[in-house]
Amino acid sequence: MIKKIVIDFKDKAKQVIIVGTAHISKESIELVNKTIEEEQPDVIGVELDKDRLEQLLSGKKWQETNLVEIIKTGKTYLFLLNIFLSNMQRQIGKQIGIQPGSEMLTAIKKAQEKKVPIQLLDRDVRITLKKAFSEMSLKEKIVLGSSFVAGFFGAGERVTEEKIEELKKEDLINNLMKELGKQFPSIKKVLVDERDLYIAEMIKHSPGKKIVAVVGAGHVEGIINHLNSNKKIDLIELNHIKKKKNWLKFITPLLPIIFGLILIYALLLKGIDATIGVLIYWILITGTCSAIGALLARAHPFSIITAFISAPLTTLHPALAAGWVSGLVETRFNSPRVMDFENLPDVSSIGQFYNNKVTHILIVAALTNLGAMIGVIIAFPAIITIIA
Repeated sequence: MIKKIVIDFKDKAKQVIIVGTAHISKESIELVNKTIEEEQPDVIGVELDKDRLEQLLSGKKWQETNLVEIIKTGKTYLFLLNIFLSNMQRQIGKQIGIQPGSEMLTAIKKAQEKKVPIQLLDRDVRITLKKAFSEMSLKEKIVLGSSFVAGFFGAGERVTEEKIEELKKEDLINNLMKELGKQFPSIKKVLVDERDLYIAEMIKHSPGKKIVAVVGAGHVEGIINHLNSNKKIDLIELNHIKKKKNWLKFITPLLPIIFGLILIYALLLKGIDATIGVLIYWILITGTCSAIGALLARAHPFSIITAFISAPLTTLHPALAAGWVSGLVETRFNSPRVMDFENLPDVSSIGQFYNNKVTHILIVAALTNLGAMIGVIIAFPAIITIIA
């Protein structure tokens, strides 16, 4: 799909040719090639940010993964999701023999060949993902998580090249965007609406009088609407991540204080037996739940034991997490090889996530943390019954 418009920006006319593509499509590659040859633009814009451009050109992003840093900074879930989304698109591409982002590579090569400036149009993907997670409701996270689990087990129909081309039809895209807005309003706002604004503004600020902008077909209508609008767009605001009130951040530092008060209350009013009972309940419940999480992650026996031992202490320390400890222990017994990092782009099923040592370690950290959190939720009511 191609849309041509002329916009007046700062009293200067700029001709914009928007090429709407599917990111996995032979026709899209041909369309990009043909449009650039016919239009001979001053600038070629692509729906990429700096990091994705480097990844597309070099393909070395996964090899630079720092597992310890990911685990320590609590980015385990985000990293696993990033791998899943990237590899899901790559697997669809394999079905039809096209590498994801090939149409963007075509545009970049054309720009280099013609010595035409490249304009990166998209927002930093890390900001987009963080904003999406920040603004999603609990219901949206549950529904989205269920969809990912279904994807792990191969649910859903096979995506063919014909279906991809069908998805590029304008009416169908509009309907899909409306459905996405109904089911995941927060996701659509961040992944679609805000990026439409961002891309439109980057097109306006691009050098030259004529730009060919290669973007996903789902963004075309929104971009055109914003290009035709005189509304001022604040890029700084679009890059700003609003900090929502996270009650866990307030509660976590209070846990050791609450637990300490419970122990003092038990010792002073209920006696030594009740105090020992509180400690035993806390150790057994948090430790067992954490160990079960590590067990479900198919962790090494020492990692499971570590999860059991560390959980009663780390759950009471706001700066530590049981998953960090068990994940780091797992790296000692199942240290990733070079081939594990090289094979990350092929990880697309739940079995492969468990078998690849990189993702396996991250799953150990994630499920251990989840088990420990569940343990805390169970343990507090249990110890209250002892002192009640």
